[in-house]
Amino acid sequence: MNITIVGTGYVGLVTGTTLAELGNNVHCVDIDEKKVEGMRNGLVPIYEPNLEEMFLRNIQAQRLFFTTDLKEALDKSEVIFLALPTPPGEDGSADLSYVLQVSNDIGEMMTSYKVIVNKSTVPVGTADRVRETISAKTKIPFDVVSNPEFLREGFALEDSMNPARVIVGSSSEKAKEIMAQIYQPFTNTGIPIIFMDEKSSELTKYAANSFLAVKITFMNEIANYCEKVGADVDKVRLGMGSDDRIGHRFLFPGIGYGGSCFPKDVKALIKSGKQEDFDFQILEATEKVNQNQKTILVSEIENYFGGDLKGKKIALWGLAFKANTDDIREASSLDNIKMLLEKGTEITAYDSIAEGNVKKILGDQISYAKDMYSALENADALLIATEWSEFKNPNFELMAKKMRNRAIFDGRNMFAIEKVENSGFYYKSIGRKTVK
Repeated sequence: MNITIVGTGYVGLVTGTTLAELGNNVHCVDIDEKKVEGMRNGLVPIYEPNLEEMFLRNIQAQRLFFTTDLKEALDKSEVIFLALPTPPGEDGSADLSYVLQVSNDIGEMMTSYKVIVNKSTVPVGTADRVRETISAKTKIPFDVVSNPEFLREGFALEDSMNPARVIVGSSSEKAKEIMAQIYQPFTNTGIPIIFMDEKSSELTKYAANSFLAVKITFMNEIANYCEKVGADVDKVRLGMGSDDRIGHRFLFPGIGYGGSCFPKDVKALIKSGKQEDFDFQILEATEKVNQNQKTILVSEIENYFGGDLKGKKIALWGLAFKANTDDIREASSLDNIKMLLEKGTEITAYDSIAEGNVKKILGDQISYAKDMYSALENADALLIATEWSEFKNPNFELMAKKMRNRAIFDGRNMFAIEKVENSGFYYKSIGRKTVK
């Protein structure tokens, strides 16, 4: 099948590459000429494990194409996926301007039946707005479908090629048949495709992400309470996760969630509720708790140094909002950097994957190390903000030699308490006893 993907951000590029891998001819459209030229030459504009290999394989197989010409791609395809940004506005609502502008363009350009598929995360009722926008420009038949993605950054290719389920929202039998054909390689292996109406499909994405955000935040609250009463959050987590009604996933405490999905989707669902005179009280609490959780270790660092951080040198391991991605959107590292700089510290950070994106925002406000141990030179304390695998088994003896003071503040619970106890380090993590 010939398919067009409009937007080559995280979702669009992974979706386009996956659909090409399934044997379709995929035309990816983006307005950024430099980015399109780079992709034509095999340059992947985002970091995602194993994406580059599949990306290059499908370019070479002539199943994956890139263009800035929407009309050209539109004429070649029956199915158009919209994978466009829906950034939060100042009030938290999702900005649909990109989605509606492209919908308007499609209405003006289309010359034959198309299935317009919303892959972007959009509020309930967006399919109706897309339909109205296109209908205002053309009398040619078309259908609008909601087909939300459920990709975890760092595991996006795995999730895209092996989804737990495929959600399709449509009121058109013809569109359902076309979507079933696209996803037949998945359904043939037992992956369910769940058909529903468009509004239910749109809400499913927001509800799923918001629930996971609540789950993470609840575990962080439990972790903070563990410290108050002397319990061990690792043991509590194992006990809770063994209940199959709860499960082990998303129960790991830390310094809050970030990224492009959870913060944005929680805000958008809160705003959507208010527009219907409905308060999502649990989501409002989740948002507040998560924001406080992000910088919970700054006060611990401050207390450790007697309330004065001026002139202290802090080493920071990790800048991405989570491991295996270069995404720094809503990253806890940025909140910690901002607060620590305000308190007069010097910061040297290490994150070989996300460093470039942070430099675009912070420039030379902080220093950047070439490796994890170089970041520790004469450091008064180490703060860990991202759970990169390379941080899991460090050389504590080398760390002690590099640092001016042996203190670790671990926002991702990277080390077993028993491993740190004999290292000579002060070690403060989340929801566990402090090693002194």
